[in-house]
Amino acid sequence: MLLEQVFVNLLSNAFKFTRGRAPAVIEVGSVRQAGELILFVRDNGAGFDMKYANKLFGVFQRLHSADEFEGTGVGLSIVQRIIQRHGGRIWAESAPDRGAAFFFTLPALSNQPAASAS
Repeated sequence: MLLEQVFVNLLSNAFKFTRGRAPAVIEVGSVRQAGELILFVRDNGAGFDMKYANKLFGVFQRLHSADEFEGTGVGLSIVQRIIQRHGGRIWAESAPDRGAAFFFTLPALSNQPAASAS
C-alpha cells in the first residue's frame, strides 16, 4: 500500500536524523483540528532551518550534506506525491538542532477518531 511507504520514509528520516541523540525521541500520532485528522511524525534530531522548507519536497533536494547524513534526496518527494495523490497535504515544522515534525492530512481519514501520540 502506498501509505505504508509514507510511514517508512518519514520514520526512516526520523531514525536517520536522530542518530547520536541521547535519548532519541520519535513520536507518531494524530490530532483532530478544525474537523480534520492530522497525522504526524516528530523527532528531536538535527532539524533544519525553515527558510529552506520550500526545498524539502523537491527531488534530489538535500538540506544536509551527504557526509552528514546518507540518502538520495527523493524520500520526501515520494511522500508528498503519495499524500497529494490521496487528496491530502503535507508540511513540516523544524528548527536547526531542535528536531523536525512532518504533518499530513488524508481526507478519507477525516471521519476517523484521533489516536493519542505514542
